[in-house]
This record gives sequence, C-alpha cells and structure tokens, in this order.
Amino acid sequence: MRREISVCVLILALSVSGCASDYLNNYDTMTLAAGDSTRQNQLLQTVDPFNPDSHNTKIEGDGQRMTAVVQRYRGAPQPTSASRSNGADLDCAGGRGNNPVVQGPVSVGPSDPNHLDRDHDGVGCER
Repeated sequence: MRREISVCVLILALSVSGCASDYLNNYDTMTLAAGDSTRQNQLLQTVDPFNPDSHNTKIEGDGQRMTAVVQRYRGAPQPTSASRSNGADLDCAGGRGNNPVVQGPVSVGPSDPNHLDRDHDGVGCER
C-alpha cells in the first residue's frame, strides 16, 4: 500500500514538472511559443480588437414596413385599401370632423394626408 502511494506521488510529480520545463530552462533552442512575440505585441497595442461593425447600432430597415409589423403584433387593425385610395378626408372616431370615420388605432405612413397621427409615431387615431 505504501509503495503504491509513493509510485502515484512520483508519477504526479513527474507529470507536473514536465509542464514547466520550457519556462524554467534557459536554452537557446526553439520552443512551442517561438515566433509569437510580433503577434502578441500587435494584439496588445490594438485599441479596439472587435469588429468595427459590432458598434453599429443603426439597423437598416423600411420604417413603414416595420411599423406595420409592430402594429400587427399589437393587434391594431391595418387601414383598408379603400380608406387609403378613395381620396376622401378621414377623421378618427370620436373626433369633431364630419368626414368618414376611421376606428383606431391604425397604421399611418410617413405622409399622413389626413393628419390622423398627432404624435408622429406611425399609429393614427390612438387614445
């Protein structure tokens, strides 16, 4: 039993000492880390090693299409083609106008010819 323990300790000591041989010995030979100093210095002196596009927070997209997707997700009804193309002036439900009424909230484009979107967030007739 005692002999088995001493053999295990000897094997453990030899395996651990093998890892440090390159660092403890001052030989004029090639090591596994030879030739990396240029690359190491370059990485240390790099101001921002990340991809330059990783800081781009401006995500390109179609604003009208994205607004329509969000409104569909929220459950807001989309304006019908008749309300878009007939050319009549529209009013929101509960408003003071005497024109055809639009039940809101509805998705409104950037032009907003009927002035349904007062806060310019792409949603008209919201209360």
